[in-house]
Amino acid sequence: MDTQGRRQHVDPADQWVFDPETGSYQLRLDPPQQPERGVPAQGAGRRAQRVQPQGGGRARQGRSGAEDEGHGAADGRSADGGRTAGGGRAAGNGRAADGGRAAGGGRAAAGSRAAGGTRGEGGGRAAARTSRRRPKARKSAKKRALIWTAGTLGVVVIAACIGVYALYQQLNGNINTIDPGIGSKNATSTGPVNILVIGTDSRQGLKGKYGDSANVGHADTTILFHVSKDRSNATALSIPRDIITDIPDCPTKQSDGSTKIIPAESGVRFNTSLGQYGRDPGCTMRTVKALTGITPDHFMMANFDAVKDLSTAVGGVEVCLAKDIDDPDSHLKLAKGRHTVAGEQALAFVRTRHSVGFGGDLSRIELQQQFLSSMMRTMKSGDTLTSPTKLLKLANTATKALTVDTGIGSVTKLSELAKDLSRVDTKNITFATVPVIDNPAEKVHTTVVLDKTKAPQLFSMVQDDISLTEVKKKQKASEAAKLKGPKADPIDVRVEVLNGSGVFGAAQDTVNWLQNDEGVSRSTNGGNAPAELKKTTLEYAPNQADQARRLAAMMGLPAAALKQGTEDAAPRANMTLTLGKDFTQAGTPIATPTKAPEGIQKVEADDKSVCAK
Repeated sequence: MDTQGRRQHVDPADQWVFDPETGSYQLRLDPPQQPERGVPAQGAGRRAQRVQPQGGGRARQGRSGAEDEGHGAADGRSADGGRTAGGGRAAGNGRAADGGRAAGGGRAAAGSRAAGGTRGEGGGRAAARTSRRRPKARKSAKKRALIWTAGTLGVVVIAACIGVYALYQQLNGNINTIDPGIGSKNATSTGPVNILVIGTDSRQGLKGKYGDSANVGHADTTILFHVSKDRSNATALSIPRDIITDIPDCPTKQSDGSTKIIPAESGVRFNTSLGQYGRDPGCTMRTVKALTGITPDHFMMANFDAVKDLSTAVGGVEVCLAKDIDDPDSHLKLAKGRHTVAGEQALAFVRTRHSVGFGGDLSRIELQQQFLSSMMRTMKSGDTLTSPTKLLKLANTATKALTVDTGIGSVTKLSELAKDLSRVDTKNITFATVPVIDNPAEKVHTTVVLDKTKAPQLFSMVQDDISLTEVKKKQKASEAAKLKGPKADPIDVRVEVLNGSGVFGAAQDTVNWLQNDEGVSRSTNGGNAPAELKKTTLEYAPNQADQARRLAAMMGLPAAALKQGTEDAAPRANMTLTLGKDFTQAGTPIATPTKAPEGIQKVEADDKSVCAK
């Protein structure tokens, strides 16, 4: 209110005053002082005189002087729309003739419009340059809050993206890769997947804690992990480290990019397929292929630290002992019963062998299978999968612990593979040990050799994607397809064996086996077949069906191999058995077995009742 008590009319825009010293607008709430009545406010004050040609544009300048002091005394409007004396605003803040603004205080000609619609000269804004821009009003508290919220969220999103990228880079940098020159499918595929898991006994970098620190490491623990085409089941085959086998030539990538061929060896321990003479995991993959007939697609290799770190990352792994164990070699000391082990204790558990079973590597394999089964259950448990902290710790630990082939050598590829394999239910994962017998060439048995009857059957099941956990259902379907009816006695079976397999001596070996092992004394060697066959066949007459059933049962022939003629044969006529490329050796079933060989060591991954003895 002024001194007469009348309300003073203040333009809100005029409360924002430009300060030329700071270069910014300031809010001035005190009412401006009035000049003497009847004296118009003077124009210019302190104005920057950046001029724009007549007719448009804006000038930038400050306000001061008379403008800052308020409005003039004049209170009316001038002709043609300007404001004149007696009006509400003085000429300096009013409108000039023809719609312009007069020179003077509140808005001068430079900031208003002059005669003819152009901008005139004077004070409010720079001469000959117009500007309709008014200082922006302050935003409400609500709007400011929204702006701050949006800005904060933006920062969080950007920070999260940077964090994820940094984490990705960190995990990616953890992984060591080797080009094995074999396998290396894409991370995911539509067919079966075979992953060779190698645990090396390298002590390098461990400062002699577990023995010779110069030990480059051999294939101490090797598991061929086969995942079925439909991802419904998996079989994990443990390969004993002391099995005697042949190691093929191994092309090995060198640090300078060249390739070195490490010569083949015959009749040596399997574990020397890694480390010996500079052999890399690719050599172990080739050795597994030669031994089993199964080609690994990928490999994953880990050392002692992996067991310690991974068991710790998942919060410990539950194991079971059927007796007290005090092993001075592995330093494992546990009472009978169930325990949760992690770190050094977990490593001691998987290394123990002298205090369980027969005290050898085969007994240790059973411990390792129990440990891995339990770790799988722990990793797939809700407690682990729903904990970001545990998952992050597990991911960081796993990537640090692993060396993998280039086909899965990134976090993205490993994630794709893990997601693909996670479809397998734990209850359908079976651990089994490759069937072996004591090495007959040794008086004191320290090594083993393949069981040539059982091992090929097991390998055949893996090659043909037959699960060890679903054998009953598959067995019923297969048996239903075979010929039903009576079977002749072995002595009444007459058969001539032809060799169309391409395997030298296959016909004679089969005859020897039939006569000596199965009692088929009326079997003969017919020599080579006219041509090699892909599949073995048995041709017989209708009146020889009982003989055919007996021979099919002995040799494991599928129903598709039986070819029945239309006319009966003479009483002493032979059936004709032609061996095809599906023949491996005498005594090994021609068809893929529908059940695991009797007596092989195996355990289901979801079996919590297994206890080491």
